Amino acid sequence: MFDIIIEGAKVIDGSGGSPYSADIGIKGDRIEAIGNFSENGAKDRIRAHGKTVCPGFIDVHSHADLTYFRPDHSTLLEPLVRQGITTFVGGNCGMALAPLTKENWEGQKTYLEVFTQMEFEKDVRWSDMASFLDYLEKDGIVMNTAMLAPHGMIRISALDLSRALASPEQLSDMQNILAECLEGGAIGLSTGLQYFPGSCSDTRELVELGKVLKKYDGIFVSHMRSYTKSTLPNAIEEVVTVARENQIKAQISHIYTVPWFGRAHVQVMNALRFLANHSDVAVKVFPESLLLSGASNTLKIIDEHRKSGLDIGADLTPVTGGFTHLLAFYPPWALEGTREDVMERLADSALRAQMKKDIEEGEPRWDHRGRNDWSLNIIKLLGWSSVQIMAVHSEKNRKYEGRRFVDIAREEGRDPFDVMCDLLLEEEGRVLVIASLGRPDDELTEKMKIIPALLDSSISIVTDAVLLGVGKPSFLFYGCFPKIVGRYVYDMKVISLEEAIKRFTSLPAAQLNIRDRGLIKEGYYADMLIIEPESFRTKATFDDPKHFPQGLEMVMINGKIVLKDGKYDPQIKPGKVLRRQG
Repeated sequence: MFDIIIEGAKVIDGSGGSPYSADIGIKGDRIEAIGNFSENGAKDRIRAHGKTVCPGFIDVHSHADLTYFRPDHSTLLEPLVRQGITTFVGGNCGMALAPLTKENWEGQKTYLEVFTQMEFEKDVRWSDMASFLDYLEKDGIVMNTAMLAPHGMIRISALDLSRALASPEQLSDMQNILAECLEGGAIGLSTGLQYFPGSCSDTRELVELGKVLKKYDGIFVSHMRSYTKSTLPNAIEEVVTVARENQIKAQISHIYTVPWFGRAHVQVMNALRFLANHSDVAVKVFPESLLLSGASNTLKIIDEHRKSGLDIGADLTPVTGGFTHLLAFYPPWALEGTREDVMERLADSALRAQMKKDIEEGEPRWDHRGRNDWSLNIIKLLGWSSVQIMAVHSEKNRKYEGRRFVDIAREEGRDPFDVMCDLLLEEEGRVLVIASLGRPDDELTEKMKIIPALLDSSISIVTDAVLLGVGKPSFLFYGCFPKIVGRYVYDMKVISLEEAIKRFTSLPAAQLNIRDRGLIKEGYYADMLIIEPESFRTKATFDDPKHFPQGLEMVMINGKIVLKDGKYDPQIKPGKVLRRQG
C-alpha cells in the first residue's frame, strides 16, 4: 500500500522530455513507483486529472539561509515555497552564518551584522559548519537545504578584516577551516570576489583552496571578481584556472555583463540610460542580434571551456537589476577594519571626499585589487541615479525605502554621496540597495541580459533570494520561477515548458551534485508540485513585489504536503539538510 497516490497526472518529469500521463505512488519520503494505480490502495489519493505534476524547483543560488537565525524563518520563507521551491543551496557569495571561529570573532560579527541585521550574541547558537547543520536539523526546516562553505567568513577567520594577501600560514589556516566545513557537510566553497573581503584575495589563494575541494570532491562556486565587459573574460579565466588546476567542478553565479566604454563611458551610459528608460522604443530600433550579442559572446566563452572538458556551469537571475548592501559600492580601502573604523571614515569629510573621488575617477582594471579599480564600482559604471534603497534597519528611515538617492538629494538640497554616507552612519552600515541601469525590468536590459541566457540550455535559473523581514524585498523572492513560465514560456515563447522545468530541476541538481532530486523518477525523493502551467504567473514587480503567484496548487517536500488549496502551514517542516556525500 502507498502512503499517497497522485492520480491522473500529466507528468513533466524534469528531464526535458515530453509529458506523459501516469499515477505516482509515494511511500515515506520517496517515489515508490510510477504507473497505473487505479486498483492500488493508499492512505491518501490526490486527484490531478488535467493538471501538471513536476519536480519541486531547486534554487542553487539563494541567501535564504541568512534567515535561519530567526525563530520565524519558516514563515518568512513562505514566498519561496509558494513559487514551488523545495530545495535551495545557501552560503553563496562567500557569506553564511557559519563557520564562526574564536579567531577574529569580532570581524565575523561585523561582516554578518551589516548584511543580515542580526543581533550576533543573541542570535548565534552554533559555531562551525557541522554544528550549524545540526542546529537546522534539530530546529526543523521547511525546504531542503545544502550549504556551501563561505570564502568571506573563512578569510576573516584567518586574516580578520584585512586587505592583505594571505601568507602561507594564513592560507594553511583557511584550508583547515574549509576542510572542517566540508567534513561537517558543506558541498563546496563559494566566493564573493566582487565584495570585501573576497575582493582582497588573489587567484593563488583560490587555487590553493581548490586543492581542499579536490580532496573532498567539493564544487567551486563563484560570484566572480568582475562582470564588467572589459575584464569579464579575465574573471571567467580565474574560475577556470581554479577548476582546471584542481580538476574540480565549477559554477559561475548569476551570469551577466556590465558595459564599460573607457573614456567615453559616461556619455555612452547617459545615452543607454535614456534608451533603457524608453525601452519600448529602443527594442524596436536596434536589431535583436545586436542586443543579444554581448551576453551571447560571454556564454560562448564558457561553452568553449566546457567543450575542452571542464565541468563548469552557470546560473541566471531573471531580473534587470542587482541587489546587495550599499557598502559594497564603496572603495575596498574604506571598508577595512571594524564597523567603527568604517563609520569613522564615513564621518570624516576629507576621507569622504577621497571616497567620492575614487568612485568618480576609478576605472575597472584587472585584477581589481588597486585603490580605485574595484569592479563593483556600480556608481561609476551605471551612474548615481542607478542606486535605490531596498531596506534600512531603523524605523526612522523607513520613508526612504524604495527611493533613489539622487531624488532624496534633490529634495534635500544635498549631494547624493553625502546622503549615502549619512544614511549609512544613521543605520550603522545596515543599508541594502538595488541597482539598475533604467527603470527595473526595462525591455532593453531584458533583451541584453536575460534572453541570451534563456537561449542557452546550460544555464539554470536562480532567485539570489534575500529576505530579512525588513524593507522592500526583491520581487524574485515572490515570483522568479512563475515569471519564467508566464513571460518567457507562454507570452514571449523563448523556451518550451519542458525546457523551463528542466532548468528549474534536474539541471541545477546536476550542477551542484544534489542527488536523487530534480526528477520524477522511481527511487527519487518525493519533492513535487501540482501546477496549472498556463496560469502559473506572477503579479510581483519591483515596485509592488509582495504577491504570491497563481497556478500552483500543491507543494510536496519529502512526501509531506506543505501547501495545498492555498493553505501553507509554517509548522510543517519536512525539509532535510543535504550534507556532502563522500
